[in-house]
Amino acid sequence: MDNRIRVLVAKPGLDGHDRGAKVIARALRDAGMEVIYTGLRQTPEMIVAAALQEDVQVIGLSILSGAHNAIVPRILELLRERGMGDVIVVVGGIIPDDDAAELKRQGVAAVFQPGASLEQIVDFIRSSVKQTA
Repeated sequence: MDNRIRVLVAKPGLDGHDRGAKVIARALRDAGMEVIYTGLRQTPEMIVAAALQEDVQVIGLSILSGAHNAIVPRILELLRERGMGDVIVVVGGIIPDDDAAELKRQGVAAVFQPGASLEQIVDFIRSSVKQTA
């Protein structure tokens, strides 16, 4: 049986730039995780449906558009509605400190802002999944 951590990496909203998401996806894959990348312009509904279908433990959202205060709470709401409250949600991108604190208050496990290392992200996901296992 494959015990690899399963991570869905998604670009919600109208962002047209996904280089960072692809770098993260590759780093997670290179760290031994199974990564499902959904591509650009995903709606919250599409992201949660893919997470359910792929039976992931983690959803990683890459947001550069500034729409995080609308998109992330909707994803968290949909996860709760579908009984997927145990899925760990992490967010990366251009997120102001005050917004990052609010997203964490709402249930986001971590917010990775510019300057976060790939190692930090990998280590956080590994330790978070172990804690919930």
